[in-house]
Amino acid sequence: MFEAYYKSPIGNLRIVSNERDIIQIDFTKDFFKMKMIPVQIKNCMDQLDEYFEGKRKKFTVGINPIGTEFQGKVWYELTKIPYGKTISYLEQAKQLGDEKAIRAIAHANGQNPIPIIIPCHRVVGSDGKLTGYAGGLLKKQWLLEHEGAIQQKSLFW
Repeated sequence: MFEAYYKSPIGNLRIVSNERDIIQIDFTKDFFKMKMIPVQIKNCMDQLDEYFEGKRKKFTVGINPIGTEFQGKVWYELTKIPYGKTISYLEQAKQLGDEKAIRAIAHANGQNPIPIIIPCHRVVGSDGKLTGYAGGLLKKQWLLEHEGAIQQKSLFW
């Protein structure tokens, strides 16, 4: 396992990879300058730079999130949500073929080990309000505003 730290406009990120793929991104207060950064993490950082500069709308870095089969299906569905768009948890449940699984799907979204790249921030409540995000609602709001998915608003509309 390899790790490195990245300074983003929404806070520090810890990026973890195996020999080939990104397996985890965490929001963290920590930051350590790394002398040697593995190529797969450097590629991820370059793509994050492009994303935050508004030049990248789709990530192509290799990912391998670790989770259950069900979580994998939920996370894969998240990757289909286009940049600048949002869907509701109910819409996501319908796409996965089981409206009754909405709570389990929302929980799996919350367990997403690779935020931003697997865009769980693009899932909102049925009423369009921002709900749940491991990095906090301010980060979710920032990401959605950055992508143009929502207009700049207060969290408490």
